Amino acid sequence: MEFWTAFYAISFYFATFILLFGLGYKVYQYAITPAPLKIPTTPAPLTTGGVVIRLLSEVVFFRSLFRSNKWIWLFAMIFHLALWIVLIRHLRYFMDPVWTLVVLAQPFGKYGSFLMLFGLLGLLMRRMFVTRICYISAPSDYLMLFLLLTIGISGVLISFVTRTDIVQFKAFILSLLCFDFNWQTMPTDAMLLVHLSAVILLMIVFPFSKLLHAPGIFFSPTRNQVDNPREKRHVAPWAVKEFETSPASTTTTSE
Repeated sequence: MEFWTAFYAISFYFATFILLFGLGYKVYQYAITPAPLKIPTTPAPLTTGGVVIRLLSEVVFFRSLFRSNKWIWLFAMIFHLALWIVLIRHLRYFMDPVWTLVVLAQPFGKYGSFLMLFGLLGLLMRRMFVTRICYISAPSDYLMLFLLLTIGISGVLISFVTRTDIVQFKAFILSLLCFDFNWQTMPTDAMLLVHLSAVILLMIVFPFSKLLHAPGIFFSPTRNQVDNPREKRHVAPWAVKEFETSPASTTTTSE
């Protein structure tokens, strides 16, 4: 078995474990963190159905960002929409036979990578040239953009310039998914190795980065709370337990 095949196979297993375990643990942390105050950003919905619609508008259309800054919203929308199309296109490497939807997405995903890079460059310029954003930007923020740009640029070069043995690469990926430890040989084109290395690094750092805004928005009390402080008193579960077990409440109850 070739060195690079074994190295990237083990790296993908390791990165997948870190991504799934780390992401699951962070979601668990978000879920058990109490929200002691009623703090929905107003104007806020008055019903649970309204909260669902609000969250969907934030996740799908970036409603708050649109109202805050139109040009940043434009770059963010272009990047995220193009990223979804590219990800759908890449599903063909993980399934056999390939679903019809994935087949139809192939040409859109191939050229959507250019839109993804355009959106990323816009977000990078925001980090570099908008003074208030540049001031609060940490090195990790630039690292995320660098990894995404590396993935995008190397992917474009593989599709349009250097080429690689896609059939053999798919065989390698399918052997990983089937846990066939007699792994199929992976192509070792330089640009493919750069592309895969950036993907693996992104998978590893994802659970520890600001990219966690993806699942985190669903747990944000400013977005997921109903605006009903007058109709219903908001008490965190831990506060109820403390009140029930406190000496003062015991004395009051006995009296």
